[in-house]
Amino acid sequence: MGKIAASYDIMPESTDVPLDSVVEALKTKIPAGVSIIDTKIEPVAFGLKKVVAGFVIDDSDEMIGSKLEDAIRSIPGVENIECTSSAVL
Repeated sequence: MGKIAASYDIMPESTDVPLDSVVEALKTKIPAGVSIIDTKIEPVAFGLKKVVAGFVIDDSDEMIGSKLEDAIRSIPGVENIECTSSAVL
């Protein structure tokens, strides 16, 4: 199979969630077959910020996308995630 590059917006539950902790948790929560290529914290509105994370995903496991999203949602303080772009490498 191949590899996919994907970008996700990771929204916190509130402005009180320490986004640096979310970024650190990503490193330990992502499943095998996924690597982080970039993370940044960006403003949304009214003091709310989000984490934008880029991943390279090995698609030999057809459930890897669901596993990645479940792992991100399991991070304390994460309310919502959205895949904003993806491309086959």
